[in-house]
This record gives sequence, C-alpha cells and structure tokens, in this order.
Amino acid sequence: MAIQPRRLRLAHLGAALASGGRTFARNPGPSALLALPPAVVGVLIWLILGQATIAPLALAASGGFMLVGPLLLVGYFELADRSARGEAAPAALALTAYRRAPTGLWAIGAVCTFFYLIWITDAATLYGFMVGGEPRGLATLLSPGTDVQAFLRWSSLMGAVLAFMIYAVTAFAVPLLHYGRANLIQAVVLSVRAVFGNFLLALLWGVLLAAGVIGSILLLFPFPLVFPLLAYASHALYQQVFPLE
Repeated sequence: MAIQPRRLRLAHLGAALASGGRTFARNPGPSALLALPPAVVGVLIWLILGQATIAPLALAASGGFMLVGPLLLVGYFELADRSARGEAAPAALALTAYRRAPTGLWAIGAVCTFFYLIWITDAATLYGFMVGGEPRGLATLLSPGTDVQAFLRWSSLMGAVLAFMIYAVTAFAVPLLHYGRANLIQAVVLSVRAVFGNFLLALLWGVLLAAGVIGSILLLFPFPLVFPLLAYASHALYQQVFPLE
C-alpha cells in the first residue's frame, strides 16, 4: 500500500478548523446553498414527526444524519479545491463531483444509507417499547418525561455505536476515493488505520463533528453555516493525515 496515514497532533485539529473557516469565508453563499437541501429535509422531519405526535423520534432521526453526512462531503471537496486555485466555485459546480464519483464512493454511500435505515428502524422499535403510543408533540421536548429521557439516553448510545463505525470507515475513505488515491478496500483499510492509529484525537474530532452537526440540526437554522465549515475542516484534516507527497 503506497500511502500511509500520518500521526495527528492536537494542533492539527485547530489548524483544520481554522482552515475550514477561511475556506467558508471565501465561499459563503455557494457553501450555504449546498447545505440547504439537507436543512430543508431536517425541518420536514421535525414538522412531520411533530404533527404525528411522536416528536422525540425526530431527535433520533436528526442524530442519524451523522450516518449519511459523509455523502455530502464530496461537493465541498470540489468547492474547496476550486477555491484553493482561485477559481469561481458556484454551488452547481459541486454537482460535477458526484457525476465523476468512482463506483467505490457510491458503494460507501449505499452502506451509509443502509445503516441509516437500520438506525431509524431500531430507534422506532425502541420508541415503541419505551414511550409507546401516547401523543408527544414538539412542546413535550421542552420538559421530557422520564420515559422520553430514557429513550433519548438509550437511543443516543445505540446511535453513537453506529456513528463511530461509519465514522471510522468513511472519515478518510471518502476523500481517498474522491481523489482516486485508493480503491474501495484500500480506502476503507486506510481510513480505519488512520482513526485507530490516532484514536484519542480522531475520537475528539468525531465528537466535535457530531456536536456541531447534530446541534445545528436541532436548532435548524445554523446548519447551512455550521455544516460547510466542518466539511471544509474535514477536508483540511484529510490533507494533514494523507498529504500529497
């Protein structure tokens, strides 16, 4: 295997966030526009489940975004590269990255989607057992009962396990595949090695990503600002771990 992951230091995480902020500042409009579709989907999830009086399940559905979030990074990689070269980077241009995506990247996307469906099914089953059919509107989330609190604790634990599995596999596999530096198997192996070889810092980075993404989803409106910044930061961190020789 020609390339190997490099060791991370805490300073690399700060540098990645700073780089993500600079890239976002150069392309605020296209970056936010690219994040609008998932933001709209998030709002619809809240409204639909709230109207169905199963609002606590919306928290689980929103948290599960971490399982499919890697699919959206490719467009931001394209914008980041264009920006670094000083070229115009309209949001529509990001779609070309998906048209050029290798088969391995679509395979990872299918796996992420499959895990998300598993997560939603398991969360709904857990909700049925722990909360039941009693109506729970959005207002109940402001002061959740003990049954809802128990559901949120256990569903968060279940979701964290699935999210870490996807994170370990996709964190660096997605950019490696996007740039054609590895095939599917090599990219997955390298990503897992990079995560476990830098376990504490990679775990800290994963927690930062989860807190930023899930928090902005729950608040709804910050998502088009927070997600692009974290996407660009992830791109910068990939360049730290797997620099071009």
